[in-house]
Amino acid sequence: MNPSGFVFDLDGTIVDNMPIHAEAFFAFIDRHGLPPLTDRDRGRFEGKRNRDIFPDLFGRSLSEEELQRFSDDKESLYRELSRGALRPLGGFVRLLDLLDERRVPVAVATSAPDDNVPHTLGELGLTSRLRIVARSDEVPRGKPHPDVFLEAARRIGVAPGRCLAFEDAPLGVRAARAAGMTVCGITTTFSAAAFAQHGAPPDFCCADFDEYLADPGAWLFGERDRSGAEATSPAR
Repeated sequence: MNPSGFVFDLDGTIVDNMPIHAEAFFAFIDRHGLPPLTDRDRGRFEGKRNRDIFPDLFGRSLSEEELQRFSDDKESLYRELSRGALRPLGGFVRLLDLLDERRVPVAVATSAPDDNVPHTLGELGLTSRLRIVARSDEVPRGKPHPDVFLEAARRIGVAPGRCLAFEDAPLGVRAARAAGMTVCGITTTFSAAAFAQHGAPPDFCCADFDEYLADPGAWLFGERDRSGAEATSPAR
């Protein structure tokens, strides 16, 4: 497949930061006296919006004020812990370079809250390179519904069926597939077997973007030797 557009999830996909999110979440849970998360909880929650997670987590409906307060609490912990600790996943900058050369449009489709997106992209040095960002809080329904992926495809002007999406969580894979996209599972957070166990097998899996570029993304190099395409580091 030679896609006409690329759509990337943010957390756990462009950057392997889910351990930092987990650390922030464990601190949040401890602060509020909530039971620890199980592996099953991870499968249910990862990829969802905070407003969809917190009522389930607290076991009751929450007011808008509570949702905002809890979200600010948890995400401020993430931003504090991640400051100075984030790097793009292997091969991602090289992939962006190749897509730029071929003028293939790219977008981000994320469940990350508004304040986290500029923080994470800024820490990665990618703010100027990833300008088209669709957030789940901008659409009616969050992942596993397809809304945010459909919005990302709309913003880059590419039919969803011509887009390749990259996701690290089963709920995100379901959302991208529901949008009609081909999906690569990035195995930073869930293994290929775990995707299948959660009922969300992607079309194929890669450990990082270097592996994608080796195959099946080798078409991006054209006549060039893949070994001659050097990764570039984003300005920091």
